[in-house]
Amino acid sequence: MKTVVSISLGSSRRDFSFTAPFLGEEFSISRVGTDGSLEAFAAKLRELDGRVDAIGLGGIDRWLVAGGRRYEFRDARRLAANARQTPVVDGSGLKNTLERQAVRRLAGEGIVDFARSRTLVVCAVDRFGMAEEVAALGGPAIYGDLMFSLGLPLPVRRFATVRALALVLLPVIVRLPFKWLYPTGEKQEQMKPRFGWAFRWAQVIAGDFHLIRRFLPEGEKALAGKTILTNTTTPDDRELLSSRGLRRLVTTTQSFNGRSTGTNVLEAVLVAATGRRPEELQPSDYERLLGQLGWSPEITEFHGNGNDETGG
Repeated sequence: MKTVVSISLGSSRRDFSFTAPFLGEEFSISRVGTDGSLEAFAAKLRELDGRVDAIGLGGIDRWLVAGGRRYEFRDARRLAANARQTPVVDGSGLKNTLERQAVRRLAGEGIVDFARSRTLVVCAVDRFGMAEEVAALGGPAIYGDLMFSLGLPLPVRRFATVRALALVLLPVIVRLPFKWLYPTGEKQEQMKPRFGWAFRWAQVIAGDFHLIRRFLPEGEKALAGKTILTNTTTPDDRELLSSRGLRRLVTTTQSFNGRSTGTNVLEAVLVAATGRRPEELQPSDYERLLGQLGWSPEITEFHGNGNDETGG
């Protein structure tokens, strides 16, 4: 049996453990939250190094990919250096493949009409593949990088602007403490509604779930008729979304025990299954492996929540 562990800067209350078959092999998969502690995160990496088949970095990005360039967060680089033997991944390889495919499939199968729907991408540089595919389909969009990561009331409406901002800002941003940019530890449990007008404007809300949840507007009809395209959700998250009137939830990875796995977990599984180093795997390799898995986005329809907007 192969073993994969996701170590996360997030809350330990979201920890899980399960076994499941992937690509003809049995896997033991678990998550260990360190409640925002970089020191505990580093210690856990050292403890597991050489003892497991692959490690996922959860609750923190190591790489941001934009405009064909990769930018590495200084905090994540320092953390990853604690593992000298075991491959360490952050999910960025899959974000640039799986999430592109998710948008294409949803559009191609007529599930979400991105070309005619208003789409809010909460942070494009975190989900560059997803955002680029949304932009290619030509529908009206808001890219919330400046709003939800930096707290600036500046919606970006053109993807070309995202590219330009990435070139200028990302070399600086990746040197900042990661906790300044993204909720970690207990902050992942806190909700601070912000820029509610952008959520109300959108028919489709796409991107990292922790950012979506943190700034989610209040009210039982706040998400009426809308679709959310995201990553990791738990049964409690789904209950929250349903209570806000969400019409449809699409997660890019499959669920186990009601929880959808993070891209860092699935990428770690694929790396462990191949026995190759992450830097040896190309987008075409991930696409081939996803095909072998029979991957498809997981769609949950919240029946009874109405369909006040088109959203697909």
